[in-house]
Parts: sequence; structure tokens; C-alpha cells
Amino acid sequence: MKSQPSREAIGRIPLITDAGQQRLVWLTEHPHAPRYTHPGYNRLTAEGLRRTRAFADEIKFSPPRWGSGQTPIWLDDFVERCFRDVPFYHGYGDRPTNFFDVPTCDRSDLGRAPWAFVPDTQSLDDLIVYNTSGTTGHPLDILTHADTLAMYVPLLQAALALHNLTLEGGADRVALAYVGFQKTTYTYATVMPLLDQAGFVKINLNPDEWRDSADRAKFLDDCNPLVYTGTPVAFAELAKLPLTTRPRALASTSMTLTPALAQSLETHFGCPVLDMYSLNESGMVSVKVSSVMSSDDVPPSTFHLLQPHLYVEVLDSEGQPCASGEHGEITLTGGFNPCLPLLRYRTGDYAALEFIGQQPILMGLEGRPPIVFRTRAGQPINNIDISIALRHLPIAQYALHQSADGALRMKVHDASAALEEIRLLLLALFGAHQALTIEETKALDLPGGKLIQYTSDLQ
Repeated sequence: MKSQPSREAIGRIPLITDAGQQRLVWLTEHPHAPRYTHPGYNRLTAEGLRRTRAFADEIKFSPPRWGSGQTPIWLDDFVERCFRDVPFYHGYGDRPTNFFDVPTCDRSDLGRAPWAFVPDTQSLDDLIVYNTSGTTGHPLDILTHADTLAMYVPLLQAALALHNLTLEGGADRVALAYVGFQKTTYTYATVMPLLDQAGFVKINLNPDEWRDSADRAKFLDDCNPLVYTGTPVAFAELAKLPLTTRPRALASTSMTLTPALAQSLETHFGCPVLDMYSLNESGMVSVKVSSVMSSDDVPPSTFHLLQPHLYVEVLDSEGQPCASGEHGEITLTGGFNPCLPLLRYRTGDYAALEFIGQQPILMGLEGRPPIVFRTRAGQPINNIDISIALRHLPIAQYALHQSADGALRMKVHDASAALEEIRLLLLALFGAHQALTIEETKALDLPGGKLIQYTSDLQ
């Protein structure tokens, strides 16, 4: 007898079908399933489904395009709406004639009053409040909409397409599995109407969240997801499981993914590892495309922009646009979240913006503000130099701090490379007499499983 969608399931997933209900029951009642901590939702509406499919077409046929010193054609109307409809931007006063004279804002502004970024014209029906600690450890409320969340799927599909991969749907499969590795986090199962009722699971690989630690591999093998998404730390843990199935791709969506770890994961799983630059405030911004996938006139290891209506600037410390190829702070305007229209939003992440004709690309993405360390003799050591020195080591996560007395303390999670090799590389940069302590940490001992990679008391 076919499983009919229950009233409770329809309340959580309005577009669920009979086949979707069967997939949902399979995920929630699987004998090796984790102890889910949250009911699974997918509140996509029929209108949202139409909008999301239109968004997918826009990504495919209208990719981000503008030249150096230029702005995209849609920008003027967007800025006009922001000054007219958004309470926060009302505080700027009259709209400047020149876009580059519009003030910038940042995470602190959003953290103080997230509601002030919601346009007066935006309906509050189906409003969702998403709380995140981010990579800085400072909580932030992101106001969004149920339909908006579905738009992550076509962005992921666009990133996969750059690697000649597809993401199909269907109630006969689990399309996506998000894996975390934390002390505690929300976990759930749902189905995705946008992918024809395909299953989705968000799980925590912490053995304490399962009835039996062996259930992790058994459940994931039975799910056999087409794509895994998650953090480098979670992927390092995933690689330890005795999985017999292999996905089409892994998509790393937060934290720094070192080239060595990416290569190690690609070898282990036999599939590409996508390095995604994504923020909760904006969604997926770009994906790294290696020299293997790039055309002859595109430099290797570039980050290709994904969103048609997201304008990316790189600004210096004075808020002025950097020259092409010069590193600065990534600043965003636009986005697809109607509850959070971004207008010159400084992300706290750093890269250089370059152009291949009309195609903007990000180079040298670091993901946090530049930090200058000092040797005992006072010689400056840029954090980029440290990243380059360690990039060939398959380290899932690390953090380096310099105290006021100049001593270095490094925390390393899941370093399959010998700690002594890390020590030798750092001493080669800082000098043989540099005070240096290196310790291994467990991701489960960290708030949210996150580290801030570079910090210094000498700044």
C-alpha cells in the first residue's frame, strides 16, 4: 500500500507527494538513521518553485558579467529600491549620484538590527530566522524566506556544471547529504520538491549522536547521496568511515580548504572536491575552478562568480575600489534573499578581483582579514606566506596565534601530516629560535567546530 502524505508532513513540506512521503519515511525510520534533533522542513511553495526554476535559468543564461571599473546594468534600479524601501538604508539620507559614494556596511550593522534590512514592501509571511555563529564565533540572525532557501540548489548545480557534473532529482534517491562534525547541531531529514522529491539529510558525524557509531557508514551507504556538502573538518571525518559507496562530488562550503586536503579527499573518494565561497548573508558567491577545468586564457585556481544579481567589489581599508589584481575586502551588493538586500556589504573576507574580458573572477581568496606576524627580529610574515608554506599538507583545520610576547601557538585538527613537519616549516619562516607550541585539537571540543585561522596580539 502506498504511503500517503500525512497532514503533519504536508504542513512541513507543502509540495510533498506520495513518492516524497515514502522517501521521507525511509529516511526517518531507517534502522541505522541518526537521532534527528529537528523536524525536517521544506516550505517551498508553488510560486517559489516557479521563481526558483526561473532563477536557475537566469544563472545558466545570464552569468555575472561586467568589466573593470564598470557596474552591471541591473545595479541602478537595485540601489534605488534599497534607498526607497529598506529602513537601514534610509539612514544614509539622500542617495548619492555615484554608486561608489554609497556608504559601506558590515556584519556589526546586521548584527545590531537584522530587521532593519527587511524592505518595507516585503511580506513577512513564511519569514524564517536563521541563527549562525559564523566563522568569527559572533552570533548573527539572518532573516530569510522559505522560497529563498531552495535557490541554493541551482547555485550548487551551476558550480557542479563548471566541473562537468550534474545533480538530478527523483524520489528514488538521496540527492544531497550535509555532513557536520560538531558536539551538537541541528540534524534532520526532508525531501526537495525542486529536485522531484529527492531526499536530503543533514547529519552530525559525532558518534554520540548515533545509536551505534557503525551506523554512520551503514546509513550513508544506504543513502548513497549524489553529493556531500560540509566543512573540511567533517570531510576529514567522513574519509575515516568504511564507506563502500562514492559520491559524484564533495562541496566544501565553509572554512579554508587546503589544496593538499582537497587532493587527499579527491583521491580517497574518487571524485572532485568543490571549494565554494559562501556566506550566510549572501549564499554561494563563487566556486574554485582549477587549472584542469579552466580554459587556456583563465588563470589556474580562480573563483568563478555564480550569482547573476550579485555585484562584487574589492575595497581597500579606506573603502576605495582596489585596482584589478590588488587584494582587498570582498564587498557585496545585491543577492537573492528578499529579506536581506545587500548594499556595499563588507564581508570581512579578502581576495583580488580580476577580469577575463567581461568575466569577473576572484583570485587569492583568503577568507579572513590579512594578519601580519613578526619574527623575533621584527621581520613581518604575512599569513598568506604561512598558508603557502603549509598548503601541501593535508590539514583539515588549523589556527595560528601570536601573543604579545611574540610566541606562536598553533592548534591543529586531524593533521595526518606529522606535527614535526609543521614545526619545521614554521621555523623555516620565523627562524630557528622562534618560541612555538603546537597542539592537536578535536573539532568536537570547539564551539560550532570552528577555529579562526590567524590571529595576533601584535596587530
